[in-house]
Amino acid sequence: MIKAIVTDIEGTTSSLAFVKDVLFPYARANLADFVRRHQNQPPVKGLLADTSAKAGVTLDTEQAISQLIHWLDDDKKVTPLKSLQGLLWEAGYQNGDFNGHIYEDAATKLKVWKAQGLSLYVYSSGSVFAQKLLFAHTAYGDLTPLFSGYFDTHIGGKKEPASYTKIAKELGIAAGQILFLSDIKDELDAAKAAGLQTCWLVRDAKPDPKAAHPQASSFDQVGWAD
Repeated sequence: MIKAIVTDIEGTTSSLAFVKDVLFPYARANLADFVRRHQNQPPVKGLLADTSAKAGVTLDTEQAISQLIHWLDDDKKVTPLKSLQGLLWEAGYQNGDFNGHIYEDAATKLKVWKAQGLSLYVYSSGSVFAQKLLFAHTAYGDLTPLFSGYFDTHIGGKKEPASYTKIAKELGIAAGQILFLSDIKDELDAAKAAGLQTCWLVRDAKPDPKAAHPQASSFDQVGWAD
């Protein structure tokens, strides 16, 4: 019996195009100026220190900016970069530069599952802060009350079975009673290896009954074994 659902964001609850065509370019265009203006404020100052630690060498502000942009351009899932992106996106949401994109079927079904008593969680490579921002600023209102918790790369990489084992332990729920939703096979493989049930979102394709994981083209088709 499924007690909790853990969902990915990009390509699952939200359009890949929103992330790639709106959020990433916004961060790329505003990162340098944002860091220069806020470098002495605790959140950014701490992230600059984390950037040096991750790079393995002491970096000044301009060098750190160059390193962060390099990681961004290479789409690296590096925690200080993801955290900084969250701060940049917060400014964008607050300025009304964009709203978070959520598929209508995802917003509707998440509300249904919540009403049915299921516990809902998010696990994304984007920072927890960025996750909350996205779900708080949607065309369907603030969806953050639907979720009982959020996970990012602080708990581990999404392609590592150990990450899902840690999530199950933190939730206090048997792995087999947790359903993980994603559009990435490697992530689903890792979750399955940890004992979670899985569902593969294939929004632009017809579900393949022979796929390695049960597939669904929308949240309305998501199901699980009792």
